[in-house]
Amino acid sequence: MKKRGLGRRLQKRLYEALGHSYSCLITHKPTVAQNMTGSEISQILKEGELEKRSENLLQFWKRKTCVLTTDSLNIYTDNQKKTKSKELKLQSIKKVDCVERTGKFVYFTIVTTDNKEIDFRCSGEENCWNAVITMALIDFQNRKAIQDFKTRQETENTSLGQQERCQARAP
Repeated sequence: MKKRGLGRRLQKRLYEALGHSYSCLITHKPTVAQNMTGSEISQILKEGELEKRSENLLQFWKRKTCVLTTDSLNIYTDNQKKTKSKELKLQSIKKVDCVERTGKFVYFTIVTTDNKEIDFRCSGEENCWNAVITMALIDFQNRKAIQDFKTRQETENTSLGQQERCQARAP
């Protein structure tokens, strides 16, 4: 129980350090996405609308329906989530950058591992997509680091076991 409270306090401090109120971090229970499997639904962290800056010359802001899961940010072109226009895997995201609050909108940029920048904006204090994406990215990186550590540890234990067997057989 104490660990959970400590985690929430750390999240609150991190969130406030980003310049947001902690109330934005507490997300509402998302609605069920129609075209997702049961395992994906249980992993939904946030669901709602974001505006994405187009990559063409005029750079219009286009409203997109987005679903953030523990592994990716899914961007849909329609509200019914029938046609997925883009899936940003968290492993391909380097960081959430350039967070700026101006009046009605919060602007932020997602930088991918190949240094591509994707600009987003969300309205007001209640959405806080940038913070939720940042927290999901940190959680993903932590899970990956633990998995890499366990894999390395297993490899070392296996190689040590083989060395011991070879030494035991040596005359």
